[in-house]
Amino acid sequence: MAVIIILGVVVAVAVIGVLILIAMYNGLIRSRNRVKEAWSGIDVQLRRRASLVPNLVETVKGYASHERETFEEVTRARSAVEQAGSVPDAAAATNMLTGALRHLFAVAENYPQLQAAPNFLELQRELSDIEEKIAFARQFYNTNVLDYNNRLQTVPTVFIAGMFGFTREEFFEADEEGRAEVRVDFTGAQAAPATPASGDTTDTQPEQPGQQTP
Repeated sequence: MAVIIILGVVVAVAVIGVLILIAMYNGLIRSRNRVKEAWSGIDVQLRRRASLVPNLVETVKGYASHERETFEEVTRARSAVEQAGSVPDAAAATNMLTGALRHLFAVAENYPQLQAAPNFLELQRELSDIEEKIAFARQFYNTNVLDYNNRLQTVPTVFIAGMFGFTREEFFEADEEGRAEVRVDFTGAQAAPATPASGDTTDTQPEQPGQQTP
């Protein structure tokens, strides 16, 4: 009778232990899946921002076609974002694109007619919205990465993680340049009226992109 009781206790302890292990394993799986889901949110916004770049470049180019170096910098950064194969690579490419876009908008400041162009203003608003969503998605992703990595490094889940090959996830880091907002707010800018030369009474109109001066 005593032997049966002891065996029953051993079996009960073993069953409880197995259930605990299963619960910890499932917790790690859920945590890792939350990280993947959070990353997909960042990836969507990064692709949205990258898709705006060609239109931004073409719009600015219509007024400042000689700024070739700036346009090439933005294009290279966009390509790096699209080709990034890991979280650190994507973060580095995103920081590069943020800096390049900042240079592009610095160029745009020199062209009041460009700042007042409806399509440019619309691109600004869309880019500003995407920047806010990227910042929120990055914070959400990093919070989930922190939770997941803590599970991997704390007892008792550290033993389960080692047994089943769970590995750390990388944070989506922004460097000092990447943390600064891209300056896209020209909504208050007014197009400066052209001042005719002395004695010139001819009405002048700013040349628009795509128009050829006769």
